[in-house]
Amino acid sequence: MSGSDNPYNGSFGNQMTATTSFGAQPATAAAAGGYITDTTTANFGKDVIEESRNQPVLVDFWAPWCGPCKQLTPVLEKVVNEAKGRVRLVKMNIDDHPSIAGQLGIQSIPAVIAFVNGRPADGFMGAVPESQIQQFIDRIAGPAGADEAAEIEAVLTEAAELLAAGNINEAAQLYAAVMQADPENAKAVAGMAECMIAANQHERARQTLTDLPEELAKDAGIQAVLKKLEQIEEARKLGDPVALERDLAVNPDDHEARLKLAKILNVEGRRDEAAEHLLLIMRKDRAFDDDGARRQLLQFFEVWGFKDPATVSARRKLSAMLFS
Repeated sequence: MSGSDNPYNGSFGNQMTATTSFGAQPATAAAAGGYITDTTTANFGKDVIEESRNQPVLVDFWAPWCGPCKQLTPVLEKVVNEAKGRVRLVKMNIDDHPSIAGQLGIQSIPAVIAFVNGRPADGFMGAVPESQIQQFIDRIAGPAGADEAAEIEAVLTEAAELLAAGNINEAAQLYAAVMQADPENAKAVAGMAECMIAANQHERARQTLTDLPEELAKDAGIQAVLKKLEQIEEARKLGDPVALERDLAVNPDDHEARLKLAKILNVEGRRDEAAEHLLLIMRKDRAFDDDGARRQLLQFFEVWGFKDPATVSARRKLSAMLFS
């Protein structure tokens, strides 16, 4: 699924504009006009010590007469720019500003010291190759993409919370933003389909989940949403829940009516009630429909998720029934 094929780029519900961006340049780097700057003894505290509390800062100690410095500098600047804000580079001419290098015990140049959280964390000396500089930055700042992955996960968590609270459009905006950054993110695809279901756009949700790449289609979250759609479609054919409740009032042992009612209550979001009906069938007649009430409850668990409060409660009651 490509970004251009992303069905979530347009609008959802009334309006949806996906404005969230990932891996963006930090505000401090943007304000400074880039990732590389020069510093002085007077500004070292602000440019390096304070800034390193926001992101790792590499300090390049150099001098105009230093041949290896001239070899290292363009390679170092290239790798820092390609890191796109994971680190900043601050250059210090030790001929003009010798005191900091002296305090750090630097006796030969070029020397690069990484500052993290206000303290020197690591460093290297000499005109090392580009691959070593990349490894050095990965060691200091974490592998490329780690920050973006963490940001995407935080956005997905927020989207799930919004959806659970009934804020469908807001959740859809966040899922759409993730889809733009990572079109095959399984949580975002499943989440967007859940938004469509919540908005009663069941056919659109099903279309969203068809023709996915094979590995994506196998994702447990996506399979759970597909099962939810199947349960909704089945419940639509089961009749009037009020009539089923009347039947049960007359004949509490009408397990077929109770099973149908449980399925309807499930798609209405009344999960605890649905589970109680199935558990009641099990207490009265485990043989009904070849233990069908238990099998149906397990299918509910798959859709609800392992940590859902209704799953936790019903699973505890089921265990007590089976193993007491």
